Amino acid sequence: MSGDFGRLLRAELTKFRTVRGWVATMIAAALVTVLLGLLSASGNHASCGFGPVETACPSPPVGPDGEAVDDKFYFVHRSLSGDGGITARLTSMTGQIRKPDVVPGQRNVVAGVVPWAKAGVMIKESTEQGSSYAAVMMTGEHGVRMQHDFTHDVAGRPGGVSKQAPRWLRLVRSGDTLTGYESDDGTTWTRIGTATLAGLPKTVRIGLFATSPGDLTVTRGDLGGSVTAARFTEATGEFDQVRLQGDASGAWRDDDIGVTLAPDGSEHHPGRASRSSATGVFSVTGVGDIAPTIEGSRPELPLSGALTGLVLVIVVAVVFVTAEYRHGLIRTTLLAGPRRGRTLAAKALALGLVTFAATLPAVAVTFMVGGRILRGNGNAVLPVSLFTQVRVVAGMAALFALAAVLALALGALLRRGVAAVITAVVVIVVPHVLATTSVLPDGAARWLLRVTPAAGFATQQSIPEYPHVLGHYAPIAGFYPLPPWAGLTVLAGYTALFLGLAIVRLRGRDA
Repeated sequence: MSGDFGRLLRAELTKFRTVRGWVATMIAAALVTVLLGLLSASGNHASCGFGPVETACPSPPVGPDGEAVDDKFYFVHRSLSGDGGITARLTSMTGQIRKPDVVPGQRNVVAGVVPWAKAGVMIKESTEQGSSYAAVMMTGEHGVRMQHDFTHDVAGRPGGVSKQAPRWLRLVRSGDTLTGYESDDGTTWTRIGTATLAGLPKTVRIGLFATSPGDLTVTRGDLGGSVTAARFTEATGEFDQVRLQGDASGAWRDDDIGVTLAPDGSEHHPGRASRSSATGVFSVTGVGDIAPTIEGSRPELPLSGALTGLVLVIVVAVVFVTAEYRHGLIRTTLLAGPRRGRTLAAKALALGLVTFAATLPAVAVTFMVGGRILRGNGNAVLPVSLFTQVRVVAGMAALFALAAVLALALGALLRRGVAAVITAVVVIVVPHVLATTSVLPDGAARWLLRVTPAAGFATQQSIPEYPHVLGHYAPIAGFYPLPPWAGLTVLAGYTALFLGLAIVRLRGRDA
């Protein structure tokens, strides 16, 4: 930074802090962000108790990488000590799907399997939910897969189960390394992939499993947007030619991992298994999923108050430049530097720094304290890594700063405060409001959050989309069409464009 630009920057910073109204409004923006966010969190209650007694919703299991997971399946297994493996032929995969009732009061259950129903062979650290594992499986419509530790997924042969059964599956352990294979005939094998499970104990569980996530249906709501419903499904895998290699001791054991209990203590949607000692055929039926979960309170939920705070920031940003036109001081400001573009750039940088410094602690407090309030109100808040927490907080402060500079650029272009404020709100805030409420269809909402400055709000998304998890990945559910930094880049691009246009105009004779 040259001495001339540094002098201009200091002058703009001094100018900002000497106007009490600007400072007060920026502080108000930070306080509104905090207060509205904490108020929103305080009003968000959840209970997983039955009857009049409220109990906090239990936190979901946590996988080896720290993410919240579903770990519900039926497991027929034995102990494996040291190296070894399992080979089995999946002869068929069938299931049941609960569909919307055609006749009220009559359950509408049809035969079939959902796309991510799974049945196959598995090696798992233990039967504890969230423990490390690797599995080779057939799926309902996504072919053979090798998955491990919930987030990792490698595709084998594509196609639905109806086109591939019977299918031979194999999983082999060598130390911490597990390798998956598939075969048409049990003789010629194709390697699918390899997983390294660091710290895998010497003795693990090895066996057959089946599971089936709920059938997700998305319908158009009366007021627009979408309504989702997940209904019961189950999957049954039939296996024969089951062979174990290595020191696999003990009898076969059946475990319904993660089965939930009804109010009377009975198992809710239990799985089951049977095996024939005469034919060696195993039948395993499971309900649930083995994957990351996106169900729960998202940690960025308290940041809902940021929209109101952002409007106040936009007002300050516009007035920061239009006040000089209104009072005829712009020419005096431009005389401070021989190059008008550098003067406006210094004003933009000063505003961006002030906005970032004011909103960063506000966002951090809202995020952290709001999360504690949500948990205290019985909500199961999805865990995220420290890096993600820092990215959300810093990203939202950067969004405030970029939006402020964009608003300033609009003020310099339009030179009328009211018109510039309205324009900034329309291009930054309104698209986000429309996209994340029930006003627009999901497709239109996604389009808005790709091509408008509101794309920057993607920086607050803490839970990613998982290709192998069926979910309602829509803006109204907190999922943005662009990755966090890509969305912020779109906002930065608009900011640079309008600031450039403002500089071009400022260099004109009508400044």
